[in-house]
Formats: sequence, structure tokens, C-alpha cells
Amino acid sequence: MSTVAEQLRHAREAKNLTVEQVAEMTKIRTDHVRALEEGNFSVFSAPVYIRGSVKNYASRLKLELPPLMAALDAELGRTEDFSEPPSLSEESGKPIDRVMFLLAKLNLKTVLAGVGLLGIVLVVLLINSVLKHHKSGDSLKNLPPARYEPANPGNTLPLPKR
Repeated sequence: MSTVAEQLRHAREAKNLTVEQVAEMTKIRTDHVRALEEGNFSVFSAPVYIRGSVKNYASRLKLELPPLMAALDAELGRTEDFSEPPSLSEESGKPIDRVMFLLAKLNLKTVLAGVGLLGIVLVVLLINSVLKHHKSGDSLKNLPPARYEPANPGNTLPLPKR
């Protein structure tokens, strides 16, 4: 049985299509179409791109997808780079990564509501402390009783008589 690359190339040649025409039809880059036809899967960064491109290419050429995809999976299983699926999560021991992950999980509406509530509480506390300081800050209450003494004792006005 021929490889997936050979099947794709034979199907394209049977329909008298160029690589550029297939690239235009499938919206796959021409270098990727050539790589698929050569069986050079190292051009792709992940198996999902290979599978998607082969499926798109084969469906445009009206090839049977299930046997072709099974053959592709078998071929990818024999390659060193794509024999097992990539890890979905790369564990990182850095604290900043954990903090950023937790921040990304926060709901924006909840955060805004919390910040707004915190702002209201701070404004109320500020107003309360200002009012307490204003009431206790009356400097005339704490003065001792005083007596008026004129600066010039000789130049005083007479007191009105009763």
C-alpha cells in the first residue's frame, strides 16, 4: 500500500492540478502542500496541523477519508517527533506563572465589583476619621478661662453707667 504522501500526489496528478492550484483551493501554503506530498511532516509544528491539512487536502480531491486518516495515524506513530501526543499543560515551577494563571481565571465583573466595594469602604472610613478629627480638633474648647487685659492700661474708655 502506498503512503499518504503518494496517495495525495497521485490524486492531484490524476486531476491534472498543480501544487499552486491545490494550495489555492485548500488555502494551505504551497510549501506545506509540497511537504505533505513528500511525507516531510517535520515542517509542521504539531500533529493536529498535519491531520487537518491532510483531511482538507484529501476532501478537496474527493479521496476516502477514513482509510487515509488511519494510514496517516500509522505513519505518524512511526515518526519520532509525532509518535505521542504533546502535553496539554507544561508544568512550570515559577511563582509568576501560577499568579498569572490565577489572575486569568478571575471573572472581570467580580473583580470590578470587589474593587468598587473596597473603594466605597475606604471612602466611608476616610470620611469617618475626618469627622472625628474635626470634632475633637476644636482648639477653643481646651483653653483655660481668660481675662481681658488691655495693652495700654492708661487709655481705656469709661464703662457705661447704669
